[in-house]
Amino acid sequence: MSTRPAIVIIGTGFGGLGMAIQLIRSGFHDFLVLEKSGDLGGTWRENTYPGCACDVPSHMYSFSFELNPGWTRMFAPQREIQEYLHRTADKYGVKRYIRYNSKVERMEYDDAAQRWEVTLADGTRYRPKAVVSGIGALHIPSYPDLPGLDTFKGTTFHSAEWDHTYDLTGKRVAVIGTGASAIQFVPKVAEQAAQLHVFQRTAPWIQPKPDKEFGTGVRAFLKTVPGAARTLRYGIYWALEARAVGFTVDPRLSGPMDKLARRHIRRQIADPELRRKVTPDYTIGCKRVLLSNDYYPALTRPNVDLITEGVAEVREHSIVTGDGRELEVDCIIYGTGFKVVDALAEQQIVGRGGVKLQELWAEGAEAHHGVTLPGFPNFFMLLGPNTGLGHNSVVFMIEVQIQHILSCLRLLAEQRADTIEPRPEAVRRFNDRMHRRLRRAVWNEGGCTSWYLDANGVNRTLWPGFTFEYWLSSRRARPADYVIG
Repeated sequence: MSTRPAIVIIGTGFGGLGMAIQLIRSGFHDFLVLEKSGDLGGTWRENTYPGCACDVPSHMYSFSFELNPGWTRMFAPQREIQEYLHRTADKYGVKRYIRYNSKVERMEYDDAAQRWEVTLADGTRYRPKAVVSGIGALHIPSYPDLPGLDTFKGTTFHSAEWDHTYDLTGKRVAVIGTGASAIQFVPKVAEQAAQLHVFQRTAPWIQPKPDKEFGTGVRAFLKTVPGAARTLRYGIYWALEARAVGFTVDPRLSGPMDKLARRHIRRQIADPELRRKVTPDYTIGCKRVLLSNDYYPALTRPNVDLITEGVAEVREHSIVTGDGRELEVDCIIYGTGFKVVDALAEQQIVGRGGVKLQELWAEGAEAHHGVTLPGFPNFFMLLGPNTGLGHNSVVFMIEVQIQHILSCLRLLAEQRADTIEPRPEAVRRFNDRMHRRLRRAVWNEGGCTSWYLDANGVNRTLWPGFTFEYWLSSRRARPADYVIG
């Protein structure tokens, strides 16, 4: 592979693979894809915990140009999504462009040469004209800072780094965290462990998961009947978009979602005290709304204890709770999520004039349409600041961003230019307008703190509106918003 490709793509999740495929479909082949691991898949390679599955309906959580009528369930398990990504990469011939075990340590723009220098952990250097960062946000595990944790003699691991060699059968297990991953693996662990202590800091809102198996007849129908799979996808899309009304228009419109979640608690938990513990005290949607049919029943098992008093101390073979109870445990599993806001900010990325990304983002992460940065020519992000979602599929957002990037590359070709970067005033207009809307949204007004917010309480993660609004405004780059030289 050349060390001076026109484009370097980082990551092989939906973002990196989608970008590579669209370059190939456009007839462009002077690029390579750098992957830190020995396999592709991003989040769906990293997360292999028991029960791991998507919480967006399968037919929406896939590329629009590569529908999969063969999904076996409404919400695909991790293995199927990983297989889908491999199959799609094979079909479009992406794998020959991938360089595995290539962890990027630093990216620095060379003003004189008008190229990026991308340095890998093994010292290899590439000099592309453009960089597309598809590293995603769900790949840097977040660990809790618990007093005495370094003294613990038992086994510990994060849900994203599941230790499949450790047999949980008959063990005393503590789970720290009750987020999206935990509610999927807790029911599985509860079936194996002799005793399971689930430590909950903040109760999540959980709704019934409308999951069902797609039989061979349904899959055959979706595969053979023209337009069937596409129609199903459209239906799912608009059903999910309807959820955004309460999130982004007015939190008071979330009444039906609130009622559904509360009814779910009443139907699955009989004990009044446990009901009290699992009922959130903030507006639904303020934190990520979760889907599960087996989490609440798992908490009612005689070998499961939900603890809301927190962790006071970790000892060699036990955990001391906030109310003074000492619980002997053999294993601690962290279901504490990821460093979402910091995922890109922690990278060593240096733009024009030696300006570091951390300096540009000293007051908070922001970008033009979540994709481009002033002072960072020919640098593009997939799922950058404020392009995550709380109601629909991020794959939709990724595809819009890929189209935005392709339009930037076309502008360079049409004008026979070398560089493109957004004008600072365009970035300011876009973000000021977006954050005015975010201030009224449930994530800021709902009475909770979450990983959506940065250290200053500003939402740097989610898009504040409907996804079709993002599509309308962002699928093409406006030449007036960019400096092209």
